[in-house]
Amino acid sequence: MNPGARCRPSVLLVFLCLLSFPTGAQTVRVIDGDTLEIAGVVYRLHGIDAPEKRQQCNASDNKTWPCGKAATDKLIALIDRQSVICLGNKRDRYHRVIAVCYQGSINLSAEMVRSGHAWAYRRYSLDYLPQEQEARTYRLGIWQEATQTAQEHRSGLRGHMTQSKTKPPSEGCVIKGNISGNGRIYHMPGSPWYRRTKINQNKGERWFCTEFEARAAGWRKAHWS
Repeated sequence: MNPGARCRPSVLLVFLCLLSFPTGAQTVRVIDGDTLEIAGVVYRLHGIDAPEKRQQCNASDNKTWPCGKAATDKLIALIDRQSVICLGNKRDRYHRVIAVCYQGSINLSAEMVRSGHAWAYRRYSLDYLPQEQEARTYRLGIWQEATQTAQEHRSGLRGHMTQSKTKPPSEGCVIKGNISGNGRIYHMPGSPWYRRTKINQNKGERWFCTEFEARAAGWRKAHWS
C-alpha cells in the first residue's frame, strides 16, 4: 500500500487504511473491542458488545482479568495493520456508523464473539449466536466464568446498579441467576423464591433470557414442588 494513499470513506463502503506511518497518513484507531475510528469517523461493529475498555471480568480461579483491555488488544491483533472494509448505512444515537467490518475475509464481529472477546448483542441482532455458543462451549474469554456483561457494567458506571438489581435488562430476560451457598441457581417466574431473589451484579449474579442460556453459563434450575 502506498504510504501516501488517502482513504476515501463513504456510507456504504469504507476502506479503513491501517498504516504504520504516523506522519502524513490516516490511521485507524481502535477505541475498544467493538469500536474503530478513522479520519474522525467512528464505526461501531454490528451485532456485538465487547467488554468496556477498563472492565474486569471474573476468572475461573476466583480472580478477575482485564477483559476490556484484552478485547481491545484482540481487535488490534485481528486487524494486524491491514486494510479493513466496513459496510453500513445507519448511525446509532452517538452518531457512530453501525458497520460490518472485514479484514480480508475475516468478519471482525464474528471473530470477536467466537474468541470469547465479545457478546452477541441480542438486543440488536441474532447474527452471531452460533459463534457465541462455540465460545461458551469451550469456555473462552468472557465465558470462562459468570461475569457482568458490558451492558450491565455500563449500567453500574451510570449509577443504576440499584435499579438493575430489581429490574431485568429487557422485557424478555426475566430469569434470575442467583449465587448462594447452594451454588449458582436460576429462578423462573412463578417459583416460590422468585420475588424474594434480588440480583447483585457485584457478586456475578445476572439475568438470563432463556433456560438454555442459564444452563450454558453454569447455572442449575431451582427445585420446587
